[in-house]
Amino acid sequence: MLYYLFNWLDVKFGLTGAGVFQYISFRAAMAVITSLIITIFYGQRLIAFLRKKQIGETIRELGLEGQKAKEGTPTMGGLIILAAIIIPTILFAKLDNIYIVIMLITTIWLGFIGFMDDYIKVFKHDKEGLKGRFKIVGQVSLGILVGAMIYFNPNITIREKQDIEKYASNYNIQNETNYQKAKVEFSKNSERSTKTTIPFVKNNEFDYASLIKWIGKDYKKYAWIIFIPIVIFIITAVSNGANLTDGIDGLATGVSAIIGATLGILAWVSGNIIFSNYLNIMFIPNAGELTIFISAFVGATVGFLWYNTNPAQIFMGDTGSLALGGIIAVIAMLIRKELLLPLLCGIFLIETLSVIIQRTYFKYTKRKKGEGVRVFLMAPLHHHYQKKGIKEQKIVMRFLIISIVLAVLSVVTLKLR
Repeated sequence: MLYYLFNWLDVKFGLTGAGVFQYISFRAAMAVITSLIITIFYGQRLIAFLRKKQIGETIRELGLEGQKAKEGTPTMGGLIILAAIIIPTILFAKLDNIYIVIMLITTIWLGFIGFMDDYIKVFKHDKEGLKGRFKIVGQVSLGILVGAMIYFNPNITIREKQDIEKYASNYNIQNETNYQKAKVEFSKNSERSTKTTIPFVKNNEFDYASLIKWIGKDYKKYAWIIFIPIVIFIITAVSNGANLTDGIDGLATGVSAIIGATLGILAWVSGNIIFSNYLNIMFIPNAGELTIFISAFVGATVGFLWYNTNPAQIFMGDTGSLALGGIIAVIAMLIRKELLLPLLCGIFLIETLSVIIQRTYFKYTKRKKGEGVRVFLMAPLHHHYQKKGIKEQKIVMRFLIISIVLAVLSVVTLKLR
């Protein structure tokens, strides 16, 4: 909203300084500051309110050190995260930008699903919360909506790099000045596309439509058949991965902040024609506006850590964790970097794999031997290390260090091919 207000003041009255709102960097900085203010200053009020209403976490006995001390800690703190993302975005982003619209829908949609899960656990005293099938239905429905919007909306486009040497030879460009001008040439027209970026590969673009070439020469018309299921899978997988990671104080929040900051860099360069040219990646018009949303996301997660670090004063609950994972997945899809997620979201991946391996092997050995055998002392993986006697704070810090390394490697893929 403020973008439109100050733009009007600049045009109508020539208000000094109003033009600064035209810059994404300024609005992104303001979004970070605002989200931090909301989480830090209003977070304490939310904690006091939840304590007063006795809205606390019910802890299952898992035999973990310090577990019972967390009994009664206020939960549903994801509400403050959602507010700290949505409010700065509404204030500082261009609300007619399709990328911002999609991210707001994603945040509210998954936040609502997570809220319903927490509500059932806390107020209905049902430890199982929202039935798993309903969560999946909600995630799949969002995947269908987001996939359809990305595929069919005419404002979601890309512009690919020209073949520089071919371009230069075609136009007889010989001197250095003209050659440098040629290097900034992208395709003249923006086009809707199902292409994405493959990390570590030269000429690193892959078109999902190519998976259905067997349909015939008009296969691109039916690319949605393969594209939308891929979007559904990615949103569901990353959302549930974040949810599984949210098991010890500050882990999911800290990892999400690191991933969010990395996606902010990737969104910035993808939406900037100069950086896209330098890095030789596809240019995504108007995607730079995502930087404001991501800045609010990072500010919200970092601010929430103020109260969520060990010993946590509040838990985000599924209200926060489902939304954080879904947000990360959708941003990655919008900037065509979703194939980086196994690397960037490596912590989410290993946490999810640990659960899958544990359950699969236990069921297999129980069927074969009559007695189930566990690969890990407990799953998800962070509980395995707790069972080994490693302090919670050390586990979180080591996982965060690993996440930082993975984030750096993800950024490096822009030039490492």
